Amino acid sequence: MTSDDGTTDPTSSDSDSGAGSDSDGMTFEEKRHDQLTRAPKSDESDAAPRIEVSESPSGVTRIDVADTAKVTPGKAGPQQRA
Repeated sequence: MTSDDGTTDPTSSDSDSGAGSDSDGMTFEEKRHDQLTRAPKSDESDAAPRIEVSESPSGVTRIDVADTAKVTPGKAGPQQRA
């Protein structure tokens, strides 16, 4: 958020990162889907979740690459799943 003197407050945010909708009526997930499927050669798989987050009963958070991820981390060059 920008103050009257033109400086930006790094602790505030103009975007909505929650599940609710903001002034344009779109939720975060709807905006994400719209942005990831807007390119001419994109398809629905581009908007598929890329990570899976789970938490154990002891409170340990685990982040894994989703099986549905179109592109996965690895060696140089894009590696796409079949």
